Amino acid sequence: MKANVVSIPYTFAIRGGRKLVITPDRKLETSRPDNRNELLIKALARGFRWRRMLDAGQFQTIAEISRAENMSASYISRVSRLALLSPRIVEAILNGNQPRLLELDQLLAPFPSDWNAQLAHFGFDTGSH
Repeated sequence: MKANVVSIPYTFAIRGGRKLVITPDRKLETSRPDNRNELLIKALARGFRWRRMLDAGQFQTIAEISRAENMSASYISRVSRLALLSPRIVEAILNGNQPRLLELDQLLAPFPSDWNAQLAHFGFDTGSH
C-alpha cells in the first residue's frame, strides 16, 4: 500500500519580535481577517518535518531527533503524529478555517487514525467535501 504524501511549503518570518510560520497563500492576509493559529501551524510544520526526517533516514529514532533538537522525545513523538492528520484538517488549519476552539493540546492528545473520525473528534463539519 503506497503512503499518501502531504507537502506543506512554509517559511519563517520575524514580526514584532515573534517568529511566524508563513504559508504560501499568506500574501492576501491584509485583505481578510487572519484566523490562522500560528501555534497550530508551527506544530504542523514541525511534525511533517520530523516525520520526513525519519522517513528519509536522516534520523533513525525519535530519541535521535530529540537530542538534535534539544527537545523532549515525548513532545517530538506527539507532534510527529500530526503528520497523520486528515489532509482536510491540515488544510483548514493552514487556511485559518479550523474550529474556533481547536487548541494545540487537543491535537497533541491521542486521536483516531481514521480521517473521518478525526474530523468528528476535532469538531469539524463532517458534511461531504
